[in-house]
Amino acid sequence: MSIATETDFEVIVIGAGVAGIYQIKRLTDLGIKATVLEGYGDLGGTWYNNRYPGARFDSESYTYGYSFSKEVLEEWHWKETFSPQSENLRYLNFVADKFDLRKYMQFNCRVEAAHFDEDTNQWRLKINDGRELSCRFLVLAIGLLSTPTLPRYDGMDSFKGQSFHTFHWPHEGVDLAGKKVGVIGTGATAIQLIAEIADKVGELHVFQRRPNWSAPLNNSPISEEKMTDIRSRYDEIFEICDRTPGSFVHEPDRRPFFELSREERVALWDKLYDEPGFGIWLANFREIFTDEKANAEISDYIADRIRRRVKDPVTAEKLIPKDHGFGIQRLPLETNYFEAYNRDNVHLVDISETPIERVTETGLETTKESYDFDIIVYSTGFDAITGAYDHIDIQGVGGEKLRDKWEDGPSTFLGVLVHGFPNLLMPTGPQSGSASTNYPRGIENGVNWCMDLLDYIWEHGYNRAEATIEAEEKWTAEVTKMYSIMLLRKAKSWFTGYNSNVAGHEEGKVRYFVYNGGTPKYVASIKAVAGNDYEGIEFEGGDHTSSKAQKSVSVS
Repeated sequence: MSIATETDFEVIVIGAGVAGIYQIKRLTDLGIKATVLEGYGDLGGTWYNNRYPGARFDSESYTYGYSFSKEVLEEWHWKETFSPQSENLRYLNFVADKFDLRKYMQFNCRVEAAHFDEDTNQWRLKINDGRELSCRFLVLAIGLLSTPTLPRYDGMDSFKGQSFHTFHWPHEGVDLAGKKVGVIGTGATAIQLIAEIADKVGELHVFQRRPNWSAPLNNSPISEEKMTDIRSRYDEIFEICDRTPGSFVHEPDRRPFFELSREERVALWDKLYDEPGFGIWLANFREIFTDEKANAEISDYIADRIRRRVKDPVTAEKLIPKDHGFGIQRLPLETNYFEAYNRDNVHLVDISETPIERVTETGLETTKESYDFDIIVYSTGFDAITGAYDHIDIQGVGGEKLRDKWEDGPSTFLGVLVHGFPNLLMPTGPQSGSASTNYPRGIENGVNWCMDLLDYIWEHGYNRAEATIEAEEKWTAEVTKMYSIMLLRKAKSWFTGYNSNVAGHEEGKVRYFVYNGGTPKYVASIKAVAGNDYEGIEFEGGDHTSSKAQKSVSVS
C-alpha cells in the first residue's frame, strides 16, 4: 500500500532533514505506522536547499555523520575534513536508501495546519494538496535555520536580473562568469559564498551592515589511509563529542586564563588559528565566553590576524567587529575570505554609513550612489529557531496557537515538550541541546530520548502526554539563567533572537532560544527526567488497547 493513500498514523514526522531521517528510522525499526511529510522536493533539509557556492560543514565531517549504524560508519568515506553540500546530500541519500526509508516519506507535502483534537487526543493536519491527515503523536523535525528572511527594501520586485536568497540558490546552478554581482550580508553564509565566487565573477560588491568575526576553516582532503584510521577511532571520536560542551572534537583548555602569561596565551592562539575547525573557538580558554577582559584580549588577537590578511587598512578595520567580542556568537569559518578583499574586482560597501534605500530595475541605490548588477544575492539570514514553527498553524488545547504562546520567545520543557500541546514532540526544538551544538550529535540525543518516551507511553497504554506548566517554567528559567552567565547574552545573533529582517526581532528583548549548559549537562538533565518516571510530564489513559505492534503498516 502506498503511504500517500493512508490518512491516519500513529506518528507523523514533519521534516525530512537530518533529524527526520533518523526519527523515521527509529520508528520504522519498531514497525510503527509512521510517515514523514517534507515540504520540498526531496530529503536533505539544509543540504537539499542551500546549494550556494562554498556551502559546507564547519564541523569535522566524521563527527557530523550518524553514529547509530556501524555498517554506515564502515562503508562511508568522507572525502574532505569539512564536506561540501553536494557530498553531504549524497550521504543523506545513501543512508535513506540503505535503510529503504524513502517509502515512508512524502515530498512536496507542506503542512499548513496542525490542530489537537481534545476529544480523540489526536493531531489533525491540513496539507497543501488538500488532504487531511491524523496521528496520535506529532514530531516536529523542521530545522533551526530553515526559514530564510529577506530584507524589506522598496522595489525588490522591480529588479530585471536574477535575485534570490542563498537558501533558494537555483538547483541548476548560476552562471557567474564575468557577471556583476551584489551580495547583501556578511554573515556565515555570505562568508562562505564571497570567498568562493570572488575569483569567478566579473565584479563583486559586498554590502555589509555589521561585520562578523571569522577564522580559518583549514580544510583538507581525507585519504584512504586517514579514513581507515578514522574508522578505527569512531568510538573514541563520538566519546569526545559526548563529553565536550558543543559536541565537537575540540575540548576547552582548562588552564586558568589569568594565571598564564600573555606569551603562553598567544602561543595557544597561534597554534589553534592554524588548526582545522573550531579549535580557535572551542579549544580556547573557558574565560573568553564569560569574562569581558579575557574576551577583549582574544578579540584583539583575532583583529590583528585579520589586519595581517587584508592589504587595505581601511577595509581591514571595516571587517573587524566593534559591537561584539570574538566567539560570543556562533563563529563562521572561512577559506580565503579576507583575502577576497585584496582583489581589484571585490568592493566592500559599508551600509551602516550609506544605507541601501531601494532596489531598482538595474541594481541597488544607497544614500550615496547607484550600483548596476546582473545578479543580486540576499544573504540575509533566517527567522531562526522558531520561524519554521510559526509558519504552521499549530493549535493545542483550547485552540491556543503556538506562535502566540511563543510571541516573546519560546518556553518549553527540555526543549522537547510544550505545555498545552499534548503528544507533540520536538527532538531538536527551541531550548533543546541541539540548537547550540554539533547538530547531528544533538539530534541523536533528542530523537533517542523521544523514542524512549514513546516506548514508555506505549508500554503503559497512555493516550496523552503533556509537560506540566511547572516543569516548563522551571526549564525555561534554567535556560534563562545560563544566558546570564555567558557573554553571548549581549550578541546580536540568532542565539538571542536578533534579526533585523523579522518584525519584532530587531533590537530589544532577548529571546532565550538555545540551551547553553553544554551537551553533558543537557544529557544528564533529560536522563534524570526519564529515570524518574518522566517527572514533569502528565500522562492520561492507561486503557488504550492498541499496542505499538498493532500500529504497524506495510508500505510498498
